[in-house]
Amino acid sequence: MARSAEPSSTSSAASRARRRASASDEPRVQRRPRVSAPPTTPAPGPVPDTRIERLLWGQGIDLVAGIDEAGRGSWAGPVVAAAVIFPSTCESLEALAWPPPATCETGFVGVRDSKKLTPRQRSVAAEEIRRHASAVGVGVVPSEIVDEMGLSFAGQLAFWRAVRGLRIDPGYLLVDGFPLWSPRFPQSAVLQGDARSLSIAAASIIAKVTRDGMMAALDQELPGYGFAHNVGYGTAEHGNALRALGPTAYHRRTWAPVAAICGSTIVQSPDAEEELT
Repeated sequence: MARSAEPSSTSSAASRARRRASASDEPRVQRRPRVSAPPTTPAPGPVPDTRIERLLWGQGIDLVAGIDEAGRGSWAGPVVAAAVIFPSTCESLEALAWPPPATCETGFVGVRDSKKLTPRQRSVAAEEIRRHASAVGVGVVPSEIVDEMGLSFAGQLAFWRAVRGLRIDPGYLLVDGFPLWSPRFPQSAVLQGDARSLSIAAASIIAKVTRDGMMAALDQELPGYGFAHNVGYGTAEHGNALRALGPTAYHRRTWAPVAAICGSTIVQSPDAEEELT
C-alpha cells in the first residue's frame, strides 16, 4: 500500500510545539515607549551664536545691533521691528543660546528664532534679553501706513524706528534678510539671520512679544476677531469674523484676502491712531 504524503496530525502537533519552544528561546526586542519632551527642552533647529558679532567686535566695532521684524504677512495690526545691542565685553552671552539646566527650570530654553519658541518661552526669553542687552529699540508702523505706502516701505520704517529707539547710535547693523535703504550706518543683510546671529534672534523675539501683546490688547478692545490667538494672521476663525463683523480700522484693506471678504466696509475703533503710532 502507498504511504500517504500528508503528515499525520500527531507529527504536525509535535512540529508546532518544537517551533513554539524554539521561538520562546529567542530574546524578545523590547520597544521603547515614546516619551514626550519636557516643556523646558530647547526648541529644535539651529542655535544662533555670536560669531558674526565677534568678528565685528574684533575690528573695534562695539555697538552691533541685530534687527528683525514681526507681522509682515498678517491681515491686521502693525508691522513691529526691534533692534538689540549686546555688550561686547559680556562673557555670559553664550548662556543665552545654551542656558544651564538650572535656568531651563524657569522656562528659559535659550534665544532662538522666535517662530521656534512657544509664547511662554518667548516671554521668558524677552526678559533675559532685556537683562543682558546694552540697548533695545522697538519700531511700530500701523496698518494704515502699510495700506498707503506698501509693505516694503512699512518694513523699512519699522526698522528705522527701532534703530532710533535704541537711544544710541550703533556702529554696525545686522539686518535679517533685507538691507536698509540708507547708507547712514554700515550694515549687512544676513540671510536666515534669526537662526545664525544671537542679536538678530533676540530682536525677532522682542518684536514678536511686543506685537503679540499689542494684538492681545486689541482683542480686549475688539472682541470677536480672535486677535489674542491669531494675532492678526489669516485663519479660518479670522476670515469668518471678517465676514460677520467687517474689517476694523486695524485691518490692512489693500490685502487681497481682506478686500475680497470685506469690500469697503470699515468698523471704526476708538483712538486707533493713538494706540498704534
